[in-house]
Amino acid sequence: MWEALAWGALAASSLVIGALLGVARHWRKATIGVVLGFGAGALISSISFELAEEGLAVGGAVPLAAGLAAGALAFYFADRLVRRLGSGLGGGSAGLPLALGALLDGIPEQAVLGLGLAQGKGVSVAFLVAIFVSNLPESIGSATDMSAAGERPRRIVGLWVVVAVACTLASLGGFAVAEFTAEQFEAGVDGFAAGALLVMLVGSMIPEATEKAGDKAGLAAVLGFAVAAGLSSLA
Repeated sequence: MWEALAWGALAASSLVIGALLGVARHWRKATIGVVLGFGAGALISSISFELAEEGLAVGGAVPLAAGLAAGALAFYFADRLVRRLGSGLGGGSAGLPLALGALLDGIPEQAVLGLGLAQGKGVSVAFLVAIFVSNLPESIGSATDMSAAGERPRRIVGLWVVVAVACTLASLGGFAVAEFTAEQFEAGVDGFAAGALLVMLVGSMIPEATEKAGDKAGLAAVLGFAVAAGLSSLA
């Protein structure tokens, strides 16, 4: 249990680190875009070689497919609510929807970390790196937007601490649930995380990376994919 909590805290710590970096200085859009692209590539690799492959091997195609559909629909509708909140708050509060979006995709992906530990498979280094890297541009971008809108640094960092704590507890929840569930359920959770991440990648992360960094985002994505795939094979 404590190991799941520690690894979950490590993965979520990049959310707070990104918030601190966002309030400390101004970041060029191209830099954030390249980091987004790298994180997107790493997540694509982890979805392919960690979540989907492992879920298929553990529980079969049906629970994995059911989880994929559930995760995709859950993230899609939750993300629509977040976007409505953002439009209602106005452009000056654009950082809050980014924080809520990070929470939406952070909870299922970190629950998978806890599941892996409960199954005795240890922590996937590739998946851990993918989570860590992909969190940074979200929190940096949010903190930058909120700081530009006049929000106090303490409140900005506090918001991201809350998000990080929630994601950390998701790792603990995944560990606890895995002890009392069948392999089909574990495959469904893998699929749920993969579905949510795929919708997030195609709908927001990849387009934003391309908008901010142009064609450099594609190169960064390939590099992120290669690094994560290499770490996965080594693990």
